[in-house]
Amino acid sequence: MIINAGSKYPKTRMRRMRRDDFSRRLMRENRLSADDLIYPVFVLDGAGRSETISSMPGVNRVSLDLLLEVAAQCVNLGIPAIALFPVIEPGLKTLGAEEAFNPGGLVPCTVRALKQRFPGLGVITDIALDPYTSHGQDGLIDAQGYVMNDATIDVLVQQALAHAEAGADVVAPSDMMDGRVGAIRQALDAAGYIHTRILAYAAKYASNFYGPFRDAVGSTANLGASSKETYQMDPANSDEALREVAQDIEEGADMVMVKPGMPYLDILRRVKDTFGVPTYAYQVSGEYAMLKAAAANGWLDEKKCVLESLLCFKRAGADGILTYSALDAAEWLKQAQI
Repeated sequence: MIINAGSKYPKTRMRRMRRDDFSRRLMRENRLSADDLIYPVFVLDGAGRSETISSMPGVNRVSLDLLLEVAAQCVNLGIPAIALFPVIEPGLKTLGAEEAFNPGGLVPCTVRALKQRFPGLGVITDIALDPYTSHGQDGLIDAQGYVMNDATIDVLVQQALAHAEAGADVVAPSDMMDGRVGAIRQALDAAGYIHTRILAYAAKYASNFYGPFRDAVGSTANLGASSKETYQMDPANSDEALREVAQDIEEGADMVMVKPGMPYLDILRRVKDTFGVPTYAYQVSGEYAMLKAAAANGWLDEKKCVLESLLCFKRAGADGILTYSALDAAEWLKQAQI
């Protein structure tokens, strides 16, 4: 018996365009490429040093000489930029975070070496004090342990100037102090660093997905049972993120970021739709660790799931994604083009 399909279905069948690879490709709305990736890296003092991070399989802390090899991989794969995160020796961590703005410190020396060897590779530096403080907080604390906003900004400005002087292309304040973007922009301009860009961690949440990162930079033990809820955002809030982003743009941010990533795709979409500025997302350490663990147990196909997750960032409005899977993803994308 032949059923008259025309009487049951509309003239447009949505599955028609999904039937073949060529038509799926022709109607694809978003595409992922190496141009969309930023690779976060952990650098430590010394030479020939590489330390595994148990909670982040496949990611190592490396000394500068080995980091230059990683940077060469990024260049060869077409990854536009790396984001530097320092692993500071415990003896250099203080209440005042003085090492954060040492012009001869780990980050400025690393930036100089990277820019000398790979001038076309973008170098983004983290502007925050948690790697440098003996208590693990992102700012200076008072006698009660409360993170002081304005006193912290004074140090962040010095840190940003030290990084700009070393040649950083982008400084990325991740501290969530009120007014820090404006203070940094004013200081950079006054010092003649008018081309140094600011990537503001504008909507950074007090998330539980940061654990492996804190292991990587060695701030877990310093932070102890303390939290960062007095300055990072409440995961329950969405409208507040728009106020934060608006403030950072007004103060001179060239780019804004939402962090974490996939649990906050709704925030990413709202930010992009509302402001239309260069908008980034951070696929944070906890997200990376979960994908790695599931893949190691055979529960997920790592390649397919990583690429799908990164494409979801693009679909939600991200212009770029910080991800610890950047090297793998760029290699997979390159192979797909051959």
